[in-house]
Amino acid sequence: MNIAIYGRHVDDDIVPHFETLIRHCLDAGNTLYVIDSCYNLLKQKSGTDPAVKVFSTAGELKGMVDIMISLGGDGTMLDTVTLVQDSEIPVLGINTGRLGYLTSTTASRIAEAVEALVKEHFVLDKRVLLRLETNKTIFGDVNFALNELTIHKKDSSSMIKIHAYLNGEYLATYWADGLIIATPTGSTGYSLSCGGPIVAPQSGNFVITPVAPHNLNVRPVVVSDKNVISLEVEGRSHYFLASLDSRSVTIDASIQFAVRKENFTFNIIRLHDENFLKTLRNKLNWGYDVRN
Repeated sequence: MNIAIYGRHVDDDIVPHFETLIRHCLDAGNTLYVIDSCYNLLKQKSGTDPAVKVFSTAGELKGMVDIMISLGGDGTMLDTVTLVQDSEIPVLGINTGRLGYLTSTTASRIAEAVEALVKEHFVLDKRVLLRLETNKTIFGDVNFALNELTIHKKDSSSMIKIHAYLNGEYLATYWADGLIIATPTGSTGYSLSCGGPIVAPQSGNFVITPVAPHNLNVRPVVVSDKNVISLEVEGRSHYFLASLDSRSVTIDASIQFAVRKENFTFNIIRLHDENFLKTLRNKLNWGYDVRN
């Protein structure tokens, strides 16, 4: 099996996890590809030179890799979306960060996880992506996101005004600090912190969540992902911020947005004892009571 390993950083406390992951993968007879930045740092910090191949771009993985392992937090997992792109390479997230909604497998289970991959004892959790289309190219070919599109004020304390439409029909004008269009996966991220609802992964919806709206009666809206959501932005400032997951660009009011469901999915590997509901209970401490 050909396995790719991706990480954002190789801090001193992460080095042992990288070494453990590489060792178990190689011992199981797999061919390993490691992102070049992590390979160089790992070699420098650990003094070892593992027998792996090195990659740096998404094009080097397509047709070559069977599975990708993301070692880090949820932000690291989001980075892998831009690497696997439409290849739909399944991704296992091993959490060395904090919360870990997407990376639900803990670092203490590395050996168990590798064995499950080799024996194919796992399930695939297919997650919807959103696709962003604009009248001017702002995100290049990587114009899709697993979590959300966010439009936000940038240079001024003044609110911005965002006009929203569903399939060309006027929905509302949001006077706010910004607006989030979230997938079900993204509903447990920034949208949730702004008062949005939690939406189950296979529900077939988008969530439209305002960020600090001026009118208190403006609330998040759940719509079918069969809709095309169009947005126009204006404000006192000339520039605004547009973000797809962790990637951000500065825009002006000439940019028009259309958000729709992407025609390919992002495949998350789950071990058999892991699922969305269990993750919610664990991460949000549902049912937790200090008296128990």
